[in-house]
Amino acid sequence: MTRIAILETGAPPPALAARYGDYPAMFRALLGEGFDFETFDVQAGQTPDPAAFDAAIITGSSAGVYESDAWIAGLLDWIRAAKGRTRLVGVCFGHQAMAQALGGRVEKSERGWGVGLHRYQVVSTEPWMTPAASAVAIPASHQDQVVEKPENARVLLRSDFTPFAGLAWGEDAISFQAHPEFTPAFATDLTAGRHDRIDPALVARAVDSLKAADDRELVGGWIRRFLSD
Repeated sequence: MTRIAILETGAPPPALAARYGDYPAMFRALLGEGFDFETFDVQAGQTPDPAAFDAAIITGSSAGVYESDAWIAGLLDWIRAAKGRTRLVGVCFGHQAMAQALGGRVEKSERGWGVGLHRYQVVSTEPWMTPAASAVAIPASHQDQVVEKPENARVLLRSDFTPFAGLAWGEDAISFQAHPEFTPAFATDLTAGRHDRIDPALVARAVDSLKAADDRELVGGWIRRFLSD
């Protein structure tokens, strides 16, 4: 069975975690059977031995990868050390952490909040991205963005709002800005709960967008194949 380390870097608001589960639970639901998962609390200083796992998933977080917390610096060091020793998958904060650690740059974007169902153009179709698609729609929830990609990374997904929405390094590391692990119900409640921090008109549009069909199952299948190959 494929052994997967989940590096838990953050948590949903407590009320939503009680209703929908934590981020590791969301990834377990997205990826399904056939994997042996073990979770590591990165904020508590836990990280896995890369050689002991077939792959590692780095979750989302409310933190910024450019912040000075010791656990963030430790995670960036871990990514650099783990690259080439196990497969890596980063999502949202995980995507940004991989980019920052491997030579890119992340900032709080001048474009503002990216919330709701976002559509991304597929720029590069990798062997594990089957069935292929020209575009995918995935729930998003972020302020920070990768503003400079690492030199050796290739772009998988892009949009006008998020030019570096999906990245790949060689054949063993991928990352995505959006959240295929978020159900529309969770993404809706998370966004609606931020009405005090996000323009209410944007919240309303984002919540409405989440009623449309999405490609979570497709992208989840892509990640599953990447992890299983």
